[in-house]
Formats: sequence, structure tokens, C-alpha cells
Amino acid sequence: MATTVAPADTSVLQAEIRALARAKNAVLLAHNYQRAEVQEVADFVGDSLGLSREAARTPASVIVFCGVHFMAETAAILSPGKTVLLPDLAAGCSLAATIDAGMLRAWKAEHPGAVVVSYVNTSAAVKAESDYCCTSGNAVEIVNAIPRDTEILFLPDMFLGAHVRRVTGRDNIHVWMGECHVHAGIDPRHIDAQRKAHPGAEFLVHPECGCATNVVEAVSAGDIDPTGVQILSTEGMIRRPRQSANDTFIVATEVGILHRLRRENPAKTFIPASDSAVCSFMKVTTLAKVRHALETMTHHITVPPDVAARARRSLDRMVAIGGAPAGPPPADPGE
Repeated sequence: MATTVAPADTSVLQAEIRALARAKNAVLLAHNYQRAEVQEVADFVGDSLGLSREAARTPASVIVFCGVHFMAETAAILSPGKTVLLPDLAAGCSLAATIDAGMLRAWKAEHPGAVVVSYVNTSAAVKAESDYCCTSGNAVEIVNAIPRDTEILFLPDMFLGAHVRRVTGRDNIHVWMGECHVHAGIDPRHIDAQRKAHPGAEFLVHPECGCATNVVEAVSAGDIDPTGVQILSTEGMIRRPRQSANDTFIVATEVGILHRLRRENPAKTFIPASDSAVCSFMKVTTLAKVRHALETMTHHITVPPDVAARARRSLDRMVAIGGAPAGPPPADPGE
């Protein structure tokens, strides 16, 4: 769990971090699930791919990525000429850890000719073995761009995979049985309790959440009133309150996002679907560790050039469909 930092200590640390960042020509990036005080000191707060795009665009020579390891790797892939620092090497990801490159190669061997679509929550080595990457927001679009008679291996999130398979109506999608421990822990009981307590609230949910499968099926079956149910990507969740006339929202994802939602929409109310939806990996990054990373220029995250080139290809194929640039072209584009 997050530890409490005295406000005076927080402001001092934040001032020191900003000064160090200026001196080191560094940009500070924080994921939506980071501690509130880390989000407050960051130059940019967002989802993993959005932050990597900011890293690619910035003129800064040093990127301090307050997120988890696979995110820092993606930033390094998209910004090969910059120094990418991860404040704590213990910042892993339970979902990304469910599959490695060797496991994916074995799965591909069982399905020759299949196209591999990997969620961005994967290591660089897994991205290098993939044909396309995707986000929760564009997974359906990516899959729909692949010929319908082509077999697809979707990984590693079984909940997002089930959502994509249902929406696209394809029965030739094989889904890896991986899950995020935080999203898997949000179940229909949490949702039912909060919706009963706040009957007029909009319900914002990630496709990755285990509850999304039940919610989507229940809505389509007519068992749940679809009014107020919004199945959204992380950034979709951020945008929705600004677009909606509603003033109360139940949010089914990691609780760290509530800080940004409340800061950007101070007149609206945000309620977690589950107070226990806390990613311990995201919370290992503290202000003291961010300061230490800048002071010592650690921990430097690099990706071998051959792996980076192949992983970049899967990212580029994703953004070619989505129409948004991932970043500057790689030195060696591969194929």
C-alpha cells in the first residue's frame, strides 16, 4: 500500500525533482496509476502508449518513466537516441509476466500461419515476436483489419481477448489465459453494490476488467440496463466526464486514475468500483526514488537493437491502422 508523505516533505522533494530535471534536460512521465504526488510532479500523465509518444516527441534527452518496466522498454524502442530511466526495477507487471518470448514462440508453432496480436502490456521481446500490437482502445479495430479467415493469437489479457472475440464475432481468435491481478479482482459484486448505492451514476469500465465480460453479456441479454454503462480505454475514461452531463461516475479500474479524474473534473464525483483495486507494482515508485533516479541516472532501460527493430515493427503496424504516429522512424526499420 502507498505510504503517507508529509505535505512539506512532498513539496520539497517535488521542487528538488523539478530542479534536477531542468539540470539534466529530463522529462518526467507518470502513468495514470502512479501515486498522486508522483503524478503532480510529472510533465505528462497518461496511459502507457500515450506517454511513450510524448517521450518520442520531447526535445529532452532524458526520460524518467514513472510506470512499469514494459512501458519504459516501449519508450526506449520509440526513442532510441534518448536515455530512459525507470526509478525502481521492481516495477513489473503481473499481466506482462504471464507470457515470455519463448512461450509465445511455442504457441505460434502450434498455430502456423496465425497472426499474433499483442496488447501493449507485454515485454519488448514478446512485441518482437508479434505481428501487431494493440491497446484496449484499438484492439477491435486492429483485429477487424486482419482478414476474417485468418487465425489470430491474441495475448496476453484473456478479458480483453474475450471482449474482442465477442465484438468482432470471430471464432478463430485464440486467447492467451493471462490476467492483471488488479482488474481480475474487480468482480460483479463490487459493481452491483456501487450501482445500487449510486443509481444515477455512469459506470466506466475497462475491457480488461474481469467484470467487463459479465457486464457486456448481461447488457446484451437485457439483464442489465445499458443506460450509463461505458466500456472504455484508459484515455476514454479520462475524456468521458468532460463529454457527459452526468456528475457522478463509478470507475472500474486501478484507483490511481481517480486522482487525475478528480483534478481535471473538480465539480464531479468519482467512486471506485473497488477500493482494493491497487497495483502494487505502480505504487513502488516514490518521489524519493524519482529524485534518486535523476541524481544517479538510474536505472537505464535499454532494448537490444535487433529486438527493438522487430518490436517497433509491430507497434508501427498498429499505428498505421490507427492513423497516429508512434514516434520518429527507427534507424533500421527492418523488413
